[in-house]
Amino acid sequence: MTPPTSKTEVTSVLYRPVGPDELKLIAESRFRVFPPRLPEQPIFYPVLNEEYAAQIAREWNAKDPKKKAGYVTRFRVRSAFLSRYEVRIVGGKIHQEYWIPAGDLEEFNKNIVGPIEVVAEFRMDEATGQELC
Repeated sequence: MTPPTSKTEVTSVLYRPVGPDELKLIAESRFRVFPPRLPEQPIFYPVLNEEYAAQIAREWNAKDPKKKAGYVTRFRVRSAFLSRYEVRIVGGKIHQEYWIPAGDLEEFNKNIVGPIEVVAEFRMDEATGQELC
């Protein structure tokens, strides 16, 4: 958790790995909200640590031939809102995430405090499949 932004508001720092299309939509919102989920995406998965988000952005998004890049976003959400969801561990101890139903995403977005920041970028060389620095 992060320090309160006011005397009564406590926030939690979360991360989300995204591809170029999702990042473009986030940018169009002036880095304030995440876009609605697609019909085949019933759950929104923010994660609890940068290491896990970077792993997904690097190993899934950047290696996807359609995306070719992955980004890690960081943002703060009101902890009181998050308290209605449980943290899920989906692998090793770093693989911690929330499962937010797509129908709750609008309310989730209203509980983001401050901007969504891009804190890491990963790209792969198409010819070699190696990560570009």
